[in-house]
Amino acid sequence: MLAEALKMFFKEDWFPPFADKAVFVLAPAVAVVTMLMSYSVLPIAPGVSVANLNIRLLFFLGMSSLGVYSVVLGGWASDNKYSLLGGLRATAQMLSYEVVMGLSIMGVVLLAGSFNLQAIVEAQRKTWFVVPQFLGFVLLVIPGVAETRRTPFDFPEAESELIAGYHSEYSGMKFGMFFVGEYLGVTLTSAKISVLFFGGWLGPVLPPAVWLLIKTFFFIGFFILLRAALPRPRFDQLMSWGGGLMLPLTLADLLITGGLVVAFQ
Repeated sequence: MLAEALKMFFKEDWFPPFADKAVFVLAPAVAVVTMLMSYSVLPIAPGVSVANLNIRLLFFLGMSSLGVYSVVLGGWASDNKYSLLGGLRATAQMLSYEVVMGLSIMGVVLLAGSFNLQAIVEAQRKTWFVVPQFLGFVLLVIPGVAETRRTPFDFPEAESELIAGYHSEYSGMKFGMFFVGEYLGVTLTSAKISVLFFGGWLGPVLPPAVWLLIKTFFFIGFFILLRAALPRPRFDQLMSWGGGLMLPLTLADLLITGGLVVAFQ
């Protein structure tokens, strides 16, 4: 991975003559900026974060959702049929799975009584939310993989079908920014899972930030192993799972959690 990153500095950076140059340059910048903005609300330790917002979770989801614009704009601006198909696939994939991702964490919000990520972590001092919200955890991990466009949900790239999909025409540092954006997304999703369901920085003996890093790196390893373990399904299967299976399960989980919270209160 390090060699791949270093190679980007020395590759020729060019513009296809038929591309929309302004949008062509903007697209990879959007991929990196939206991911970095999401990190600003991530609580690293008690009281330690760049921005302390009461609606951190909504900001988190909003920035993650905006990341899809980089793929769509890159595919459209390249004026290449393979790139455009990759961008369209990414749009359909995100529309289907972003809804599931947003609803899957509402159970956590109900249990914590707050959209503030720090309050959500503090609410897990007795029990990690993965215990009462195991279904919500599963329903967050799957859209998380889809959002980062990692195998088996790498349909926007699909080398065997679309050459390289939305970044077929990109080279040099512009491709490098897409590359960095993808791995920032993997790290961000891993940290998000750790904070929402595994207590974030909570843990004995070690400093809080170390516990968050340990949990985050565990899920990064899971993402990497997943790439080697699962084949890519058909695109129609991907879409049917999102709307036909996962969305009803998410709504059922939210309904049951809400009922239990009201009953115990």
